[in-house]
Amino acid sequence: MSKIITALNLLKKEPRKIVKVLGSNNLLNWIPDKTYLKILYYCETGKKLNLENPKTFNEKLQWIKLYDRKPEYITYVDKYSVRDYIKKTIGEEYLIPLIGVYNTVDEILWGELPNQFVLKCTHGSGSNIICKDKNQLDIIGAKKKLSKWMKKNWYWFGREWPYKNLRPRIICEEFISEDNEIPYDYKVMCFNGEAKLIQVHANRFAINHTQNFYDVMWNKTTISQGYSYGSFLSEGADKKPKCLETMLKLSEHLSRNTYHVRIDWYEVEGRLYFGEITLFDGSGLYPFDNENDNLMLGSWISLP
Repeated sequence: MSKIITALNLLKKEPRKIVKVLGSNNLLNWIPDKTYLKILYYCETGKKLNLENPKTFNEKLQWIKLYDRKPEYITYVDKYSVRDYIKKTIGEEYLIPLIGVYNTVDEILWGELPNQFVLKCTHGSGSNIICKDKNQLDIIGAKKKLSKWMKKNWYWFGREWPYKNLRPRIICEEFISEDNEIPYDYKVMCFNGEAKLIQVHANRFAINHTQNFYDVMWNKTTISQGYSYGSFLSEGADKKPKCLETMLKLSEHLSRNTYHVRIDWYEVEGRLYFGEITLFDGSGLYPFDNENDNLMLGSWISLP
């Protein structure tokens, strides 16, 4: 009942958002993927989805969801399984040190965790608990969040098929930081195996969160998705990573045999750490502030 009430309240304010709420709460599971994505795409972007001749970046991501079904993608999106893939493909030295892996919230021995750590659900997106000081952590609240996330199947909202049958787990990684702050998040966007753009996120999870796009020569572009992310363009240039060349080279290596993929990295004290592999950036639903950018990025993806 509470899910229905939430949907009805949102419907009054933003009628088109009803599909997002219903889909996220498993109330539209009966709709086939192709039909559902056409409805969702219109409700989120205000545009008709063209799957027969997709042109924009966001349209092509919907096409890829439906028609690019490589089995290795399931490993890519699983935040625990991908660690073994990274170890075998580019080397264990790029992995954030692992503290533990758990099948249930009850398996976590909070008293044995270090003072700083990060907990992540392996089967979803944005399901992280970042702990800078365990003495200040609301453990009861953290358990509630993790329990809720462990029951969620991220496939049903955006129909990103690799998530559908993932085994829910929780991993605990070391908290890597510079000056005890969350490091810059460098997201390398690869198109048919070629690195073309780097998203740079600073001050993640804060009200002064910024998101900027750079080309591979570290020239800042005017591309923005501020409305979607609730982020802002920074006035100056973001810190250029010392490991940029390696970051780009490894991203292209990891993006082989894909139409589009985003490889996320962190750099701490001159050392490069792998973050995650994202196949569907923003689920292909975040509008660009300038539609020409949506078209430009779309032109970089060559579909069969």
